Amino acid sequence: MRDFVKDRWGEILYNALQHANLVFQAVLLATIIAVLLAVIINKFQKLESVANMLSAIGLTIPSFALVGLLLPLTKIGAMTAFICVAFYAALPILRNAVVGFSQVDADLLESAKGMGMSELGILMRVRLPLAWPVIHAGVRTSVQMSMGIAAIAAYVLGPGLGGYIFTAITQAGNENAVRYALVGTIGIIIVALIADLLMLLLGRLTISKGIRA
Repeated sequence: MRDFVKDRWGEILYNALQHANLVFQAVLLATIIAVLLAVIINKFQKLESVANMLSAIGLTIPSFALVGLLLPLTKIGAMTAFICVAFYAALPILRNAVVGFSQVDADLLESAKGMGMSELGILMRVRLPLAWPVIHAGVRTSVQMSMGIAAIAAYVLGPGLGGYIFTAITQAGNENAVRYALVGTIGIIIVALIADLLMLLLGRLTISKGIRA
């Protein structure tokens, strides 16, 4: 196993970085979209139950099924993988963002309006900072979930470590099959752990001590 990894170290490191990059970009886009949707949902309370229902339904869709639905539109390649990861990444963030915004004290919002702050100013300086701990928890969950989903990217020739897992499947019975599977699986776990540490650091840097859990 040591020689197997040593001979492919550069390739493994490259694919690990590609895996992390796919997840980072997808979660970033998902966060922006989810937060914007949560702002709209918070304005129209009747949409909250619909959003929660759609989030729950979305999470039940098998990733392979979603890939199959996307292929006629986006073809084989990185774009299909990116859309698939971003779709699933947005669901827990949206749910947490809706909850986070709903928990902001209405009296604080009224006080901000009384001080003459604009809607955008209230969002950026009051609502978002107060809701951020809950949103951040959703983003953290999303990152971990997306690490596994990104492995499916290899099915459509997307980037990342999933290629090793699919190689192991296609070479079942070959002496290197288990090695490929271990490299892909352990690699994803290591990247996920590093990403989680970075998310913890992000929380420390962006969440005010006064509202930090």
